[in-house]
Amino acid sequence: MKFIDSVSKPARYCGGEYGIPEIKKDADASLLLCFPDSYEVGMSNVGTRILYFGINDIPYARCERCYAPWRDMGEWLKNNNQKLTSIETGSPFCDFDFVGFSLQFELCYTTVLYMLDLAGFPLRAADRGEEYPIVIGGGPCTVNPEPVSLFFDAFMLGDGETPWKEVLRLKKENKGLKKKEFLKLLQQKLDCIYVPEFADNVYEGDKPIKIDFTHTVKLNKEKDLEKTFFPHTALVPNLEIVHDRCVAELFRGCGNGCRFCQAGFIYRPVRERTPQNVLKICKDLIETTGYDELSLSSLSTGDYSGIRELMSELAPWAKENNITLTVPSLRMDSFDAGVYDSERKIALTFAPEAGTQRLRDVINKNITEKDIFDTLADAFGKGYSSVKLYFMIGLPTETREDVEGIAEMAKKVKELFFKCRTGNKYLNLSASVAVFIPKPFTPFEWEAFADKADIEEKQNLLREAFRKNKINLSWHDYDTSFVEALLARGGRTMARVIEQAYFNGAKFDSWSDQFHIEYYSDAIEKCGFDVNSVLDAKRYDEILPWDFVSVGVDKEYLIKESKKAKAVQTTPSCLKTCSGCGLIKEGLCNGCR
Repeated sequence: MKFIDSVSKPARYCGGEYGIPEIKKDADASLLLCFPDSYEVGMSNVGTRILYFGINDIPYARCERCYAPWRDMGEWLKNNNQKLTSIETGSPFCDFDFVGFSLQFELCYTTVLYMLDLAGFPLRAADRGEEYPIVIGGGPCTVNPEPVSLFFDAFMLGDGETPWKEVLRLKKENKGLKKKEFLKLLQQKLDCIYVPEFADNVYEGDKPIKIDFTHTVKLNKEKDLEKTFFPHTALVPNLEIVHDRCVAELFRGCGNGCRFCQAGFIYRPVRERTPQNVLKICKDLIETTGYDELSLSSLSTGDYSGIRELMSELAPWAKENNITLTVPSLRMDSFDAGVYDSERKIALTFAPEAGTQRLRDVINKNITEKDIFDTLADAFGKGYSSVKLYFMIGLPTETREDVEGIAEMAKKVKELFFKCRTGNKYLNLSASVAVFIPKPFTPFEWEAFADKADIEEKQNLLREAFRKNKINLSWHDYDTSFVEALLARGGRTMARVIEQAYFNGAKFDSWSDQFHIEYYSDAIEKCGFDVNSVLDAKRYDEILPWDFVSVGVDKEYLIKESKKAKAVQTTPSCLKTCSGCGLIKEGLCNGCR
């Protein structure tokens, strides 16, 4: 603990949190679970919490954690010739059989290299011999693993609960295998495992001209959440974290089919936990941690089929025990203020996404102007007075009228509040505007990423309109969205840019005060990287870097949805009617509920 006087927030690195499970030092198989961001962000992630407790629940397995040390701690490690280690036992990375990185967002890629570097690892997998553990990437970004393929031995695509159990079992039973033979075994046994070394993917410059389909990689999707492990406890952090509360998962997937939303397509179909199961998880989490705040997690909480049954028991229990209940991820056509009503009014967050009905139909948001204002009138009438609205600019077919519609909608919301408010309350209204990024496995994956002049003109228009209406507005920086688009859509040659950006100083790129576009623009120039080959519009018949991955949704279906977007036609939620996306054919879905 010599670093305590030398770094800010040393509690990030001390370990010993309340609730740590038994760590079996003599386990037959071991995993170091790494989150490439700060302790405060990583400790808030539900997916890594599930894996951490689930793996430590296996009698022969051991799982420890490591988060990215902040810059001051990284400098201290280097200056004192120390290596990055696990939190629980202070073990070096090489003491583990596997080092797993959770890739939750593309802007974490340089932080992965930062952690490998601090651990004393060569950055490229090809340079790491038998003395190094197998490095595996998981999480949503792995639906296009090619941009970081040089740095990982393997990727695990989709839900990790069942595959990680199998990987650790195979390691226990095959201790003598060399790394390459074990990777072959993994790919043979698990169709959600991708080993870049074994894939014959060919690029001409920065464009893929051949993709190896000999091993189509399929996302693993846990089919029955009632039988899928979810921890009934959580670690209590050493300092305040980003989401400092208990979190219970309601369901996975989303049936709404918003055409810009990658999560809505890669996590299909909807798989629910029963209200009784969720209620027990919620009560156990509060009892074992001592938290007084509880959040229900999903992509679209209002769509949960058991929400009324759950809230009829959970809300009175929360009130009786002085627990603050938060319900994020609400859709404006499924929110019922009466269901979530409580004495302590939460801040409501909604995402109209676009300012006009035409553009909402293009993106298949499937909400009308009436849905929006009826929902808000209901909420304001029941005493809610804090609302945040999320929008995007740079969407396909977007016009100036669509952008102006964002400011007009915010103005109408403000006017509606003063018509409907109850009591002497003031409105806390804000809006956030993101830059649209055409992500893989969406109907918009063939669209171009908007240029900087276009986006900045629209941002200036909105800033002026919101200033006049005296409504708070925040917006995403174009440069970070530009880099995120490159990382999300790029191919294998993108790895050279990521590596050079790290050498230039890039890390913690998702933090606005840590991001520097110069690191990337210099890397792009040094590598001679063709940005337009990644960001320009694509043809439907063009080879894309992620074409060897299957998320269960047919490419033909995505093309059909793309054409419907151009025709301003909507598709109903698959919770209402099956639209034939391909999941039934793959045995992943039984049709709409």
